[in-house]
Amino acid sequence: MRILFAGGGTGGHIYPALAVADYIKSQYPECELLYVGTEKGLEMDIVGKRGDIPFQTIRVEGLPRKISPALVKAGMKAFNGCLDARKVIRDFRPDVVVGTGGYVCGPIVLAAKLAGVPALIHEQNALPGITNKLLSKWVDCVMVNFAESKSYFAHPERVKVTGLPVRGEVLTAKKAEGLAYFGFSEDKVTLLVSGGSRGAKSINLAMARSYPKLLEQKNLQIIHLTGNVSYDDTLAEIKKQGVDLAEQPQIVVKPYLNEMQYALAAADFCVGRAGATYLAELTACGKASILIPYPFAAENHQQYNAQALVDQGAAKMILDKELNSENLSVEIIDLLENTIERKKMAEQAAQAGKKDALAEIAALITKYC
Repeated sequence: MRILFAGGGTGGHIYPALAVADYIKSQYPECELLYVGTEKGLEMDIVGKRGDIPFQTIRVEGLPRKISPALVKAGMKAFNGCLDARKVIRDFRPDVVVGTGGYVCGPIVLAAKLAGVPALIHEQNALPGITNKLLSKWVDCVMVNFAESKSYFAHPERVKVTGLPVRGEVLTAKKAEGLAYFGFSEDKVTLLVSGGSRGAKSINLAMARSYPKLLEQKNLQIIHLTGNVSYDDTLAEIKKQGVDLAEQPQIVVKPYLNEMQYALAAADFCVGRAGATYLAELTACGKASILIPYPFAAENHQQYNAQALVDQGAAKMILDKELNSENLSVEIIDLLENTIERKKMAEQAAQAGKKDALAEIAALITKYC
């Protein structure tokens, strides 16, 4: 089998592709893989440095939405990108092409279809991106994370709800392991607060100002991951609120955590953004959550992601513009005290999750080889 993956721009487009590629390689060691991205994209750093999957680039960039000299320049690059993509398809001769998002997918998927090569795309968000909506007119299969996104595609009958691949260690970590990792008690309720690797300033600020109120809840223990950028400012705000973390072993504040599986395993409920990868992990692990969508995400797609879980009874949502310490602490304490509601939300989250996403996506791809 010869499988070409294309995806770039954000980790949400790259890591799922790599997870699927690694899984297929583990099942079919003789298969040949190729990853295509751009020189300026995050994929150049992530995939290029791995070294175990051949990596090539094409010349392409996003098209501005308004008529301008930049649009003409991007259009010329897009033309060159199509020529590059055609050469990549001709040289590698893939059995199937898989696009996981980002403008790099456009030329590659179209070149594949013009060459008679089967092509699939995967959409992580409830509100699909422009590239995937356009490509859905020509591809053989559209794989989606949220069932709600089906209606946005040209051929709904070609859409398969597969979910989003979740790292194996996230699925296998046990609650007892997570609690032990943080030195937490089994008799208390654990809250995980995370805004991603860079953090979420608004969440960190509201959370820091909530600590005096939350410390009154003696059965609550908290893991607060601030992100590297906001760590010092968050600590300063916590201190400003009169809270000495050295005297509060039930609160762990860290900038980042490589062993995220332990935090998810320990958590009874979570507060965070509504990126597709994070929500895939929450639902696969069956966690109730309070979601604060990032308001500047492309086409506000995080709010659509969060709303999909709210509609299923798996989450609550606070809009970023409405977020403050008062309403955040109220929602946290409500879920802390209402055990029945929290467990029901966790059950709904688990129903929305797709633990077998990786195997299902790999099966769909290899079917075309």
